[in-house]
Amino acid sequence: MRLRLIEEDPPMTSRLPLQLTSIAVTLVNLAILLAIVGVFVARERAVAAPSAAPDGILRGRGLQIVDEQGKIRASISIHPATTQPDGSTYPETVLLRLITSQGRPVVKIASSEDGSGIALSAAEGLAYVQLQTRGGNPRAVIVDGAGKEISKLP
Repeated sequence: MRLRLIEEDPPMTSRLPLQLTSIAVTLVNLAILLAIVGVFVARERAVAAPSAAPDGILRGRGLQIVDEQGKIRASISIHPATTQPDGSTYPETVLLRLITSQGRPVVKIASSEDGSGIALSAAEGLAYVQLQTRGGNPRAVIVDGAGKEISKLP
């Protein structure tokens, strides 16, 4: 009786496709991981606020506050001085706006070198109240929901 001491190795061709498949799956998983990390890093950079100055004060040229859907709900901005087509000029103005979820600014507060004003609007329709002083001339206007001016001082 003869014992067989040497076993035959399975052919190499059966291991090679399995190794190539494992490498391919690993590379695809690595690419997906890098894409996910890249999205999170980009999102963090987009929403990161500037760091505060050494005195603890946050400085910038404007501010926007957004809701969970990314819609601007409040803003503070500086508008440069402008000249209108009729020749009148408006000095540089700081403007605070509070905005509805539908994108309508319903509260506006403005300040400039020659005056200030506040406007309160209805969330729908044309109704608003406006108080303003410009160049020492105060003014108050009330407009109803149809857009008709119902009160004006002076």
